[in-house]
Amino acid sequence: MEYGIIKMVDTIKKYGFIVGSDEEEYYFSFQDIHPRFRNQLFREGDRVGFDIRRDLRGDRAVNIRKLG
Repeated sequence: MEYGIIKMVDTIKKYGFIVGSDEEEYYFSFQDIHPRFRNQLFREGDRVGFDIRRDLRGDRAVNIRKLG
């Protein structure tokens, strides 16, 4: 699991970006949020844990979980 902070969230278009502890920026859509946490509100500055999925369009954050 990786750790990071939510940099930006667009609640209308349902996507955002996370800055990981490795200083890389990862895209995510609301479908990438872990099912247990989908009913929670994610805001800029929230600490999160996530996994990285590598695909042709680049790395993205998946299984996103809100921390503390």
